[in-house]
Amino acid sequence: MSLMTWIDERFPATKVWNEHLAQYYAPKNFNFWYFFGSLAMLVLVNQIVTGIWLAMDYKPDATLAFASVEYIMRDVNWGWLIRYLHSTGASAFFIVIYLHMFRGLIYGSYRKPRELLWIIGMVIYVAMMATAFMGYLLPWGQMSYWGAQVIVNLFQAIPVIGDDLSIWIRGDYVISDATLNRFFALHFLLPFVLAALVFVHIVALHKVGSNNPDGIEIKKGPKGNRWSDTAPADGIPFHPYYSVKDIAGVVGFLIIFLAIVFFLPEMGGYFLEAPNFEPANPLKTPEHIAPVWYFTPFYAMLRAVPSFAGTQVWGVIVMGASIVILFFLPWLDKSPVKSIRYKGPIFKVMIAMFVVVFVILGYLGMQPSTPGRTLTAQICTTLYFVFFLAMPIYSKIDKTKPVPERVTK
Repeated sequence: MSLMTWIDERFPATKVWNEHLAQYYAPKNFNFWYFFGSLAMLVLVNQIVTGIWLAMDYKPDATLAFASVEYIMRDVNWGWLIRYLHSTGASAFFIVIYLHMFRGLIYGSYRKPRELLWIIGMVIYVAMMATAFMGYLLPWGQMSYWGAQVIVNLFQAIPVIGDDLSIWIRGDYVISDATLNRFFALHFLLPFVLAALVFVHIVALHKVGSNNPDGIEIKKGPKGNRWSDTAPADGIPFHPYYSVKDIAGVVGFLIIFLAIVFFLPEMGGYFLEAPNFEPANPLKTPEHIAPVWYFTPFYAMLRAVPSFAGTQVWGVIVMGASIVILFFLPWLDKSPVKSIRYKGPIFKVMIAMFVVVFVILGYLGMQPSTPGRTLTAQICTTLYFVFFLAMPIYSKIDKTKPVPERVTK
């Protein structure tokens, strides 16, 4: 009896390998945009491994947290590298996920039968945001402290329960040692929740099959190819073809990622802000408080809405709605085709507008508020929602191209 036979009798190792890799048939026309799913898994592993390593020397104590980070950077063997891998990895994670989501947007990967797959992906995105927010406080620097103070205080704008909710989140009346402890515990736990969600995401993906740049369902097409008579004719085994192709993507990503880690880990203050190299001081407010770059588009929307009666409740609603509306994308798109390759000029103009608006909002969220910037943010926020709310109309009237019966290259 071979070792694998002995294992298969007790655990379905070969079955899992075949179903999810060797005999999982993916469309044969994947392109550059399909690197980002595997890269997201790579960065998640990096965050979990480096996070566990950092937790060995980190002290979740308001009087010791900042000094423990300095200790990691200066005295722990390779501690500076582990810390920069983790801090740069946080930004890399969001870059990869934003590109992964954009690919789904342009190729219609949220359309039937992948609605649930998209929703699970959005849950992963929200969990990522929560994880990043919890981790942002942990260095206990000036921007960590005051950024967390501002964000947690937003919950006070929620009618009726706002005050109690913000106290419950902080564990105190202000950001304090209790807040730091609970944020550390949750920041340590949530990446494992993320890993579980990613597993569910992959299971859902392999149930319905991967989308492709043409938006054609290969499972519904002709059967039979040189690997199997029952496999889709336009499919190829994920392993070794795409597993090897993904390795090429990983190598390219690591070259850029490690170049940033070794030569530009602060990225000019976008990945690590200058005020965060100062210990948290509750008595000294930084000149300008802003979240990390991956939150700034939504922060700009929050600031774009004027406060009424001294409360930011409408700003909080708009900010929340800007994320919630993404969950409904599968039902907003009424186009008869999925992929941007066959959609008409209206959709292409709208998607270009959406990208420009999102980038502008991200920039505005980093800058101090002025009347001109506030007006620009209001216009961009309106256009952000127009992209989604008008989609049932423009996606239906847009002139589309004929979709081929089988995938193209």
